[in-house]
Amino acid sequence: MTPTAIPVLPRGVRMQFDRVRRTDVLLGPERALMLDQIGAAILKEVDGLRSVEVIAGDLARRFGAPEDQVRADVADFLGDLADKRLVDLTDG
Repeated sequence: MTPTAIPVLPRGVRMQFDRVRRTDVLLGPERALMLDQIGAAILKEVDGLRSVEVIAGDLARRFGAPEDQVRADVADFLGDLADKRLVDLTDG
């Protein structure tokens, strides 16, 4: 994945708060993925307009973390979701 890749949730995939479990969940066709706080924070930034690099930069500034480490974590997380077909990545 390149830093300029733009993540987007494909049709039929959405993030929702599960009131019973009190956690954010990523819902896809015939699957649900419970998200931790980091995963939810990343997915809340996915708008189909901003690149992985921009999302990572925004998160690094918000949480006061090293941008290169956040970029690697964001890329790994979104890459894993792309492998599971829960996120689409387009070239930016």
